[in-house]
Amino acid sequence: MTLADPATPLAPPRPSRPPHPSRPHLLRRVWRAASPYAYITPFFTLFAAFGLFPLLYTAFVSLYRVELQTPGDMQWRGLDNYTALLADEFFWTSLRNTFTIGVLSTVPQLVMALGLAHLLNYKLRGRTFFRTAMLLPYATSVAAATLVFAQLFGRDFGLVNYALGLFGVDPVDWQNGTVASQIAVSSIVVWRWTGYNALIYLAGMQSIPHELYEAAEMDGASKWRQFLHVTLPGLRPTIVFTVVVSTIGATQLFGEPLLFEGSVSGGISHQYQTLGLYLYEQGWGFFHLGRAAAIAWVMFLLILLLVGANALIARRRSRKEAGR
Repeated sequence: MTLADPATPLAPPRPSRPPHPSRPHLLRRVWRAASPYAYITPFFTLFAAFGLFPLLYTAFVSLYRVELQTPGDMQWRGLDNYTALLADEFFWTSLRNTFTIGVLSTVPQLVMALGLAHLLNYKLRGRTFFRTAMLLPYATSVAAATLVFAQLFGRDFGLVNYALGLFGVDPVDWQNGTVASQIAVSSIVVWRWTGYNALIYLAGMQSIPHELYEAAEMDGASKWRQFLHVTLPGLRPTIVFTVVVSTIGATQLFGEPLLFEGSVSGGISHQYQTLGLYLYEQGWGFFHLGRAAAIAWVMFLLILLLVGANALIARRRSRKEAGR
């Protein structure tokens, strides 16, 4: 065995190469990177097919004159469908009715839901039964509920007029009167959605820390002041959510006014015709698909405007309270 000459420099060691990943390990890495996209692909596929494409195609159709009998014969109109809406008095009537019925149904609905949720938040006997019963109107068919309410609000033999007659009130024509018919339609919406919103408020109340109520009680706050200064501030995000959802639902109201009398025109003088009924009448009553598409886009822009206004008001109020 010979020893190396100390004057001869030693060769530098070769850098070690990282081990080449095996094929199964490489496949696992690719799957980990791609699996989140695979999970959300079905949703975006369905959204593109049944949400985005109809929305864009409706905007395209709203710029043409299209009749239901000849959908392939499209004539360019530009914004004429939109200007025709602005000149139609029935459009403004349906817009006003939509706003009126929306206010008459949304405000009492949310106020009653808030009160019911506050009662259910206490330790009551049979709380599970009451909470389940709250969802029964929501689970009821729109057609069944509207037909029952149409009988209740009948002019000659309705139970509502019978109850009013006990107090000396003359029979009310709920289907032909402007204000009366809008109140009747709004009552159906209130009955169906109050319990649903009450359970949402109840879930929000149960997420508020109990220590806040204990601190308020130690400071001498009554139950009413605890509700005003603890419950309502804690429910502000939930209230904003229910207001936004109720606003969207009120703008798209269709089933209740349609089945209340069975008329697409919303009464003899269009006294409770909403934008949804007006769209249906133009598209499937008068066969003007282009104008119906324009109404749909007006409704879409109106919803964006109302939701944006609600969000802006809520954000400004939150900033104002945060700056105190």
